[in-house]
Amino acid sequence: MRFWLSCAVVFAVSTGLRAAPRPNIVFILADDLGWTDLRCQGSGFYDTPSIDRLAAEGMRFTHAYSAGPNCQPTRAALMSGQYGPRTGVYTVGGTDRFDTSMRPLVPVENVQRLDPAVVTVGEALRAAGYRTGYFGKWHLGDDAAHHPAAQGFEDALTSIGRHFNFRTTPPTNIPPQTYLADFLTDCAVAFIERHRSEPFFLVLAHFAVHSPYEAKADLKERFRGRPPAGGHSDPTYAAMILSLDDSVGRVIATLDRLNLSTNTLVLFSSDNGGVGGYEREGLGKTSITDNAPLRHGKGSLYEGGVRVPFIARWPGRVRAGAVCDTPVISMDLYPTFCSLSGAPRPETQPLDGVDISPLFFGGSIPERPLFWHFPGYLGAGPNLWRTTPVGAIREGPWKLLEWFEDDRIELYHLERDPGQTRNLADAEPEVARRLRERLVAWRREIHAPMPEPREPQAAAPRERANRQRQRPRLEKRRAVP
Repeated sequence: MRFWLSCAVVFAVSTGLRAAPRPNIVFILADDLGWTDLRCQGSGFYDTPSIDRLAAEGMRFTHAYSAGPNCQPTRAALMSGQYGPRTGVYTVGGTDRFDTSMRPLVPVENVQRLDPAVVTVGEALRAAGYRTGYFGKWHLGDDAAHHPAAQGFEDALTSIGRHFNFRTTPPTNIPPQTYLADFLTDCAVAFIERHRSEPFFLVLAHFAVHSPYEAKADLKERFRGRPPAGGHSDPTYAAMILSLDDSVGRVIATLDRLNLSTNTLVLFSSDNGGVGGYEREGLGKTSITDNAPLRHGKGSLYEGGVRVPFIARWPGRVRAGAVCDTPVISMDLYPTFCSLSGAPRPETQPLDGVDISPLFFGGSIPERPLFWHFPGYLGAGPNLWRTTPVGAIREGPWKLLEWFEDDRIELYHLERDPGQTRNLADAEPEVARRLRERLVAWRREIHAPMPEPREPQAAAPRERANRQRQRPRLEKRRAVP
């Protein structure tokens, strides 16, 4: 463990900062769960009684965001507390994942494993005296140097790729026909029971409800013949959501049974938007769910790709049945967990999020813009793209998207138009100018790498010069200040 962390904890103990009970922290992360894929979020088809109870007993955030439109960048942001340009993780896989040879820009190389030099939130809390556990999808490197066991989590087991007949790292004996969500929940429950008498930090990172779409047969039967509702209709996907919900219920029941609930903060969220809304974007019939009224889905910086469910439960501390409309984002969890646990923030890296714990207790946080940076491509089929290179900023009710191929701007007022159907860039030129300038300034400040024009140049010399003036050249690999 890093020397500065250990010294900081010794100082905290000597000054009595650990005298007050510190909360246990349980973070449950779903994979690809859409913003409306819960009953408490508006679904009329899926059943989520345990997660609905979580919301009824806690606070539901209606404007929570993932740091990225797909898996890896959000997970890197959660562990590092940093925007993607700092870690180099902005998508899944390498630039050769899709054929972009006919596109006008060369995508930025993607970092596929979190740098071990990054001080993870697991390392910070472990150094502060927490027992740390991570079970499920990691997606930031499974070799010994990058596995969560080497990144601050003393109990760590990862799995990805299948819901039945799955494998784990490290290898584990698994009975036939075990369902992954059930297995991971077993691990989480056992971890809580082992560490009931000491502060613990648990991450339960489900692979559900990611493809392949595999569910337990008895649960699928519960949804066969049920009338579709609001774009939700698939029995297998509904059964996967119900297994996820059962997991949440088992974790809550364990905390209640061990009398730990009143000293445990439970957070539930998703790593990106749901796999839906593609038909309306002309991307074919590839949706398994629907994020309506939000636009688009996983892989996009439109709201359907990055707005996610987010629920906080802490009986006696978080007001039951509360709803918060303050925008929050993945990077906020690291400083929030440090604040609640008394863990020191790392001195070797900046944290881009803010402590949102005042929101849990009925307070407020300073207004600030949120940013996204996606300097690559995500395919959706031959000559179809879920996204091309793009950046985005949200400030107050406004959200602006800047498309890097042609410098096109889109501006939306999310309170009046959550479906992002009316581009107001021409109608509100001053708002568009201000937000674009702020987005460009943020990219310069954070050293965000930009995709380069492909040779031979498709743009005319004057167009290229204009683009370079509007978007300064930034180094391909960031330098952490």
